Amino acid sequence: MKRKNKYNLQELLDCAKEKLFGPDNARLPLPPMLMIDRITHISDEGGDYGKGEIIAELDIKKDAWFFDCHFYSDPVMPGSLGIDAMWQLIGFFLGWIGGQGRGRALGGGKIKFTGQVTPSTKMITYHLHMKRVINSRLVMGIADATLKADDKVIYSGEDLRVGLFQNLSEVNS
Repeated sequence: MKRKNKYNLQELLDCAKEKLFGPDNARLPLPPMLMIDRITHISDEGGDYGKGEIIAELDIKKDAWFFDCHFYSDPVMPGSLGIDAMWQLIGFFLGWIGGQGRGRALGGGKIKFTGQVTPSTKMITYHLHMKRVINSRLVMGIADATLKADDKVIYSGEDLRVGLFQNLSEVNS
């Protein structure tokens, strides 16, 4: 795979179908769980810790599937979907640097919500700062991240962790 510093929606869908990093390696979920429309910047340098960063976006559609069910007559995007997108991006980063195995979220530290994504929101921007990247027998990324709704930070996550596993039984042990 030739590494690029940005990816469009079709390339993210290719990642979901194992066409970017190869079979049994890091991949993104398919829609509707794919919470990213494009990666506008990815680098293994920079960020707050000098270990890499990712900036990605999601265009919010007024008729998005989650607004009808969360909550009835009070539509709001579940906060867990925003955090999941951050984990999705860490897993993408690990595949992008050449890590082998399937991605699994391993948890996180402090998670904070200070606002909501509603049908009036136009765009979400995710900004991840890689804190630690391990790419040896153990493949794991730890990042701090924010989610902006129309340029206002409303979610933050610290010490979000994702690992890549070649043997998925390792995740359950």
